[in-house]
Amino acid sequence: MSKDDLTIIEHLEELRKRLMIIAYFLVGGVMVGFFFGKRVTKFLTKDDLPPEITLHYFKVTDPLTIYITVIMLIAIIIISPVILYQVWAFVSPGLHPKERKVTLSYIPVSIILFLIGLTFSYLIIFPYMIHFTIGLAADMGVNQLIGVREYFNELLKFTIPFGFVFQLPILLLFLTRLGIITPVILKKNRKYAYFALMVVAAIIAPPDVMTYVIFVLPMIVLYEVSIQISKIGYRQYLKAEQQLLQDELNND
Repeated sequence: MSKDDLTIIEHLEELRKRLMIIAYFLVGGVMVGFFFGKRVTKFLTKDDLPPEITLHYFKVTDPLTIYITVIMLIAIIIISPVILYQVWAFVSPGLHPKERKVTLSYIPVSIILFLIGLTFSYLIIFPYMIHFTIGLAADMGVNQLIGVREYFNELLKFTIPFGFVFQLPILLLFLTRLGIITPVILKKNRKYAYFALMVVAAIIAPPDVMTYVIFVLPMIVLYEVSIQISKIGYRQYLKAEQQLLQDELNND
């Protein structure tokens, strides 16, 4: 029996197996996270801080909470290739052989794009936001007392979403490669996509025009790049469908 003919119970068993593999690797990733956790936490909350900021903690458990969060983030980043591969292995039986090979090659690209998104936000977006709020507080004559946990939560809020936003090109390439969407659809619905991106930016961006623009522009650029990349995926989809039809005619 092929995987395409599996029953619901067998699909659930397959899913359970994939999740167990991820769980085993997650345990190993957490062990690595314990080794690097303190150094990464110290770098994020002390060594790489702007000189005008001094962090405070208001709960005894704040340092522990941040430390555990850093450990889990390190673990997830380390095992992200495993997570993506297990997702691919679960859905790949529904793909054509050529599609399986092509989509497998998306995994390293996806990881690289995620890291680029994190780096872009950490080096550009987040520092700008910090300096903006410091300047705003100074203009208002307010002395800021910044909690380490609040600072760290804001750091995650501004960096993690951009890691996922930078997945847009590979996601649209994947969907066009499967024939689910087309470049024409992406172009036709460009204004709706822009509106959705603006809403997302409004949710996560501080309430000033400049920062909002800094959030929106990379998203729009990524969408336009994604349209161009999707043309490649759609041509590959049409070629694969044509080859499949030709094979069926030859078999008949």
